[in-house]
Amino acid sequence: MKFAKLSVFLGSAVLSLGLWPAAVQAQQPVTIRLGHVGFPGSLFDISANKFAQDVNAALKGRVEVKTFHSSQLGSDEAMIKGIRVGAPEMQVPSTVMSTVDQRYGVFEMPYLIINRDHMKKVADNREVQKALFESLPARGVRVLGVWENGYRHITNNRRPIKFPGDMNDIKLRVPGGVWRVKMFKTYGANPSPMPFSEVYSALQSGVMDGQENPFSQIYSAKFHEVQKYLSLTGHVYTPAYLLVSEDFWRELPKDVQDTISKIAVAAGDFARSEGARLDKELQSKLAPPMLVNEPNKEAFIKASGEVYDEFGKQIPGGTQLIKTIQSLR
Repeated sequence: MKFAKLSVFLGSAVLSLGLWPAAVQAQQPVTIRLGHVGFPGSLFDISANKFAQDVNAALKGRVEVKTFHSSQLGSDEAMIKGIRVGAPEMQVPSTVMSTVDQRYGVFEMPYLIINRDHMKKVADNREVQKALFESLPARGVRVLGVWENGYRHITNNRRPIKFPGDMNDIKLRVPGGVWRVKMFKTYGANPSPMPFSEVYSALQSGVMDGQENPFSQIYSAKFHEVQKYLSLTGHVYTPAYLLVSEDFWRELPKDVQDTISKIAVAAGDFARSEGARLDKELQSKLAPPMLVNEPNKEAFIKASGEVYDEFGKQIPGGTQLIKTIQSLR
């Protein structure tokens, strides 16, 4: 009788501590938290929701992906740190990846990616994958897919940006990562990294004069409400990356890994297609109210040589990586 009572007590204690027997655990789907900084309606949000929908349908009852938008799980920087220990399990970063490995700064080189077909070739290229992806698991993360953030344009409250010199003294918010800062300093701006969730209030209050982002980020964050000018610089195309915690990934069964990997790659094609659609759809919604202008891109390209040279000198293999990407045009 005492043994029976003890068994009931221990069973209750195990359940209360969350130490579920394997048979019970097997009935529960594995939850994957997927975080990003984009607001609802952004390309980040659309892509993440599509990925979650497809994974949840393919692995129903085994895996459930839950998406968290608008920095609900923290800033890009916070999630990059947390994902290495599995909190969250997945993330969709972009520029901030250059803080994990400076070679990702190659996508900060102005006017390097000429169109989305070019980016698709770059994402699928074995030499690029080897340079950028293979060392990451040892650092606690893994890239499952190359998605899209998009072509970036400048908004500000000071003046239209037609030439690099028009950037002089403009206080410009940029994402984390040294190479975007270097680029805009070369143009004469005063760039400062800032979490995406803080940008609207910084523009509204005048702490920042401007920012630079793809149309989908500008529109979903409502920056057009607090900015006067939109300059179609298209200065950088930034990929986004589906990251997963390496420790978490290794715990998944092989067939689950294979299914998620396949869907992650397909989501990259979806993201690039949606990015092209949003570029066409959103410009008319941004200007007006903002005043739009076409900058002299040749002048910006000419002014960007210093950034390319510095990247090639500072980053081991940087020059070769640039040449490989350029060869795929």
